[in-house]
Amino acid sequence: MNHLAKQAGLSDHIECDSAGTSSYHIGSPPDQRMTLAAKQQGIVLQGQARQFQVQDFQAFDLILAMDRQNYRAMLRLDRSGQFQDKVRLICDFCTTYGDQDVPDPYYGGADGFVYVLDLLSDACAGLLKELA
Repeated sequence: MNHLAKQAGLSDHIECDSAGTSSYHIGSPPDQRMTLAAKQQGIVLQGQARQFQVQDFQAFDLILAMDRQNYRAMLRLDRSGQFQDKVRLICDFCTTYGDQDVPDPYYGGADGFVYVLDLLSDACAGLLKELA
């Protein structure tokens, strides 16, 4: 999303961050296989892994889950139910792909990372269009 926002000249208007619902890999840089697949598409990945926090509900206007399992995990953190309208599935914004969930490419080959990038690019482009 950061890559597309920059291309559209909207980096000053869109703040995008990433967090997982589990505590795996906290502090680690992006997966090397994803970094390579992104680089091949002209996308530079930055940052380090962090876990989604309750404070994120207030810090962000929209919270996107990669799959229904993460969606439910985030909603469980919203005990008052006041932020449920902020949480959506990222694939809801796809315009080309029909996936409901982003598959986890971690245990597969390089093709899985390329597919996830293509899927997320489609979803992010759809989101950007909706935001515009």
